[in-house]
Amino acid sequence: MLIIIVAIIAIVVGYLVVIQRRLVHLDENCYNALSQISVQQNARWEAITSLVKLTKDYSDYEYKTLMDVVKQRQTLTKNDDVNKINEQQKIMEQAISKFQVISEAYPDLKADQVYTKTMESLKQYEDQVRYSQMVYNDTVTKFNRKIRQLPASLFASMLGFGDLKDYLEMDEAKETMPNV
Repeated sequence: MLIIIVAIIAIVVGYLVVIQRRLVHLDENCYNALSQISVQQNARWEAITSLVKLTKDYSDYEYKTLMDVVKQRQTLTKNDDVNKINEQQKIMEQAISKFQVISEAYPDLKADQVYTKTMESLKQYEDQVRYSQMVYNDTVTKFNRKIRQLPASLFASMLGFGDLKDYLEMDEAKETMPNV
């Protein structure tokens, strides 16, 4: 009888170790995916900053207007939450929107080779951010599913993984990023 009890305890402890390791793995994947979004957004900010500096040659007023938006930028870290990333996304979209208006007002700016190359790289960054956001949401789905399903749900809170992770949300008013 003692052997059966020890075996059952060993199985439960072994299962707890397996669940804990799996939850740690999924949790780290979520942090990594969020960090990748930060990296992509920071690279995109660099492209936007280059575009802003390029406009200085065309108009100081527009340059100052865009710099006011760019100054709202905050560097994102792996410890930031989804809300901060969404906030930075909105500021970035505002900068891109203002830049589009300015580029329409200055046709010579649109013909500039540096402008063209920077816009192409900005488009690549937009795609990379979108992809990183998709990876993050997929990773969060796996994590949330794991801690909500039996039997892991019985032990997730006890192991420190009781809270569901938030998803990145896209603005419902638009389905795509600004057309750059």
